[in-house]
Amino acid sequence: MPEQSPLFDPLVVAQQWRTQGRGVAIATVLETWGSAPRPVGSHLVIDADGNFEGSVSGGCVESAVIGEAAEVIAAGTARILDFGVTDETAWRVGLSCGGRIRIYVERLG
Repeated sequence: MPEQSPLFDPLVVAQQWRTQGRGVAIATVLETWGSAPRPVGSHLVIDADGNFEGSVSGGCVESAVIGEAAEVIAAGTARILDFGVTDETAWRVGLSCGGRIRIYVERLG
């Protein structure tokens, strides 16, 4: 797998956004079970305007995570999100890969 350019590294983007004064949250894959689209340690960074960089699920739950991140940025309280094939939310957002993922979302700064 080719190494990702630092210009598109979500952690570098998060640092740049914080330097610009934006409210930023970072979502990190904590655990996966079964077939999961992204490995543990994958990141998605989100700013208060809904801009984002990176991926925690290959696209299937990103919109739900972005929505939760907006609340985390506003409230400052971190959360753990669980998505899996038995979770109605996961089906609604498209996580039908047969796996489950746990994602930690926290505000930076």
